[in-house]
Amino acid sequence: MTLLYALLAGFVFGIGLLLSGLANPHKVLAFLDLAGNWDPSLLFVMGGALLVAAPAFALASRRGRALDGGPLHLPARGKVDRRLVLGSLVFGAGWGLAGYCPGPALVSLSWGGLKPLLFVAAMVGGMALFEFIERRRQPSP
Repeated sequence: MTLLYALLAGFVFGIGLLLSGLANPHKVLAFLDLAGNWDPSLLFVMGGALLVAAPAFALASRRGRALDGGPLHLPARGKVDRRLVLGSLVFGAGWGLAGYCPGPALVSLSWGGLKPLLFVAAMVGGMALFEFIERRRQPSP
C-alpha cells in the first residue's frame, strides 16, 4: 500500500509541476532573471506550496508516523552549516544555469529532448560522485 501512496504522491507532484510551469525551463529562467524580463508568477506557486507544506510538516512532526502507519523520516538536523550552504549554492547555480531542478527535470524527460536528458545524467553523475566522496571520507571499520 505504501508503494501506491508513493506513486499517487509522485503523480500529483508531477501534474502540479506541469500545471504550475515549474517543468518549463524558460519560465523558470524568466522567474530567476530579476534584472531582466522578470516573471513573478512562480513566486505565487512557491508561496502556495509553503502554505500547504508548513501545516502539513507541523502535523506530521506531531504525529510521529506517516498516514499509512509507517515510519516518518523527517530531517534530523536543524542547523545551517557549511555543507548546507555549499549544497544550496550548487543547487541554485544548476537551477539558474539550466532552468531545471530534480523534480521538474524528471517530469521533462517525458517530453524528450536532449537538454533534460543531459541535466538528469549530470544530476545522477553528481549524486554518484557525492556518494563516492562520502564513502571515502568515512573511516574504514
